[in-house]
Amino acid sequence: MEWKSTLAEFSQDFEFTHGVDVAAVSSSEQQLGLALPPDLRELLMESDGVMGEYELGLVWPLARIVSDNLSFRNNPDFKELYMPFDSLLFFGDAGNGDQFAYPIQAGVVRNLDVFAWSHEDDSRTWIAPSLRKFFEWWSSGRIKL
Repeated sequence: MEWKSTLAEFSQDFEFTHGVDVAAVSSSEQQLGLALPPDLRELLMESDGVMGEYELGLVWPLARIVSDNLSFRNNPDFKELYMPFDSLLFFGDAGNGDQFAYPIQAGVVRNLDVFAWSHEDDSRTWIAPSLRKFFEWWSSGRIKL
């Protein structure tokens, strides 16, 4: 899929950067201990993150995906406040503290559904059946957080 042209169909507010290479993706997957979902991998190789209106990090740069996921999984304070984060692969945020994630099952991203994690009540809510639909529904206002 041509991500930039596909996303331009939904909104002109998206901002893109240069993509990452295969070596960066492979290194990040090793650090995280899991393979990135194919759609996220393809998007990051085309653009290292996607900014929305008001510089909203709808998809973070690869380095932030790695650092935030490792931080959330290893923060001792979070272990007392929240359910474990080993079942989520965070990749972006809504700008209000809530974050977007794929579900991880038995160490693998098995389905490509997108969830929103609420920082206020630790809920994990289904918001889209794919990354493409996530962008489409976000742009149309169907996703409200």
